[in-house]
Amino acid sequence: MPSTIGFRIARLPHLWRSIIDRRLAPLGLTQTRWVTLYHLWKLGEGNPQCELAKAIGVEAPSLVRTLGQLEEQGLVERRACDNDRRSKRIYLTQAAMPLLEQIDNVVQEARKEMLVGLSENDLAQLDKWLALIESNGLTIQARDQEGPAAPV
Repeated sequence: MPSTIGFRIARLPHLWRSIIDRRLAPLGLTQTRWVTLYHLWKLGEGNPQCELAKAIGVEAPSLVRTLGQLEEQGLVERRACDNDRRSKRIYLTQAAMPLLEQIDNVVQEARKEMLVGLSENDLAQLDKWLALIESNGLTIQARDQEGPAAPV
């Protein structure tokens, strides 16, 4: 049983995004675009491109391409930072807001359906367990970056 936990944890984000992708397809949104828009909306406007890339978990050049496409659609705007003209901050346009509300409705409905059968207490416990697993993983990652892994 414990050996399958990692596989399930790894599979869930793919399943989650697949469900949302299928439901957002009629809006003409690719996964890359809706994920970028949604993260920008949730993070708040005016974040530097590098922070947005880190939050999404993509490389900066990939994000630049996606932001260019979203900018062509009139959904985002890139502005130079006041203190560093090479760095860009990202802002949503008014045209993006109705689309983001539709995305949010789809995401919330999918979340509700995926979590059927779990009480608020169950969800709180799951969140606690996932936070602990993440914390353990970050500790291991930091330790491994300090030097070679010890033999097991």
